[in-house]
Amino acid sequence: MESKNIELITKMVIDAINQSEEKGNGFMVPIGVSARHVHLTQEHVETLFGPGYQLTKKKDLMGGQFASNETVTIIGLKLRAIENVRVLGPVRSATQVEVSATDAIKLGMNVPVRMSGDIAGSAPIAIVGPKGAIYLKEGCIVAMRHIHMSPKDAQAAGVKNGDIVSVKADNERGTIFNHVAIRVDDSFTLEMHIDTDEANAAKIATGNTVTIIK
Repeated sequence: MESKNIELITKMVIDAINQSEEKGNGFMVPIGVSARHVHLTQEHVETLFGPGYQLTKKKDLMGGQFASNETVTIIGLKLRAIENVRVLGPVRSATQVEVSATDAIKLGMNVPVRMSGDIAGSAPIAIVGPKGAIYLKEGCIVAMRHIHMSPKDAQAAGVKNGDIVSVKADNERGTIFNHVAIRVDDSFTLEMHIDTDEANAAKIATGNTVTIIK
């Protein structure tokens, strides 16, 4: 009898631990919802806004980035357009447009899911500014969901740069996001970035938290 009681108690403890883990007692990460936006080279800034033009800061973002006051219009292959798309600074070595899957449908385009910066073979798109326009043969992506972390946060979470994890949103929609990339850099503030489609489907807003469930 005593042996059976020990087995029963052990099972109850293990079940309680498993249930606790399932409820999200892991590493908590705040959410940042990312709307469609554009990164530009300095050459393209000047094509779109005029010779010698410099982006002007509207709001600071993590890692030295900022939302600029400048906006552009993006146009897909079927001449469908989305206006007032925010330009992020500072300028980059390659121009890139990040949209949601819904945006891609509106533009009439097949846009691949990629990590930021991985634009080889991605979708073509045109960008129109107040002083000119550019056409990109590649450069439009749907951003892969990812978590920005400092090295200290990565160590605490038990992950490293390039890892792929799953996270759980413990709200009324009870969503689990798979294929979440870990990005680690000294300049990063802890935050998971999802686009507006993902946020709306899971009923998540900027500032909500999710839990890593590796």
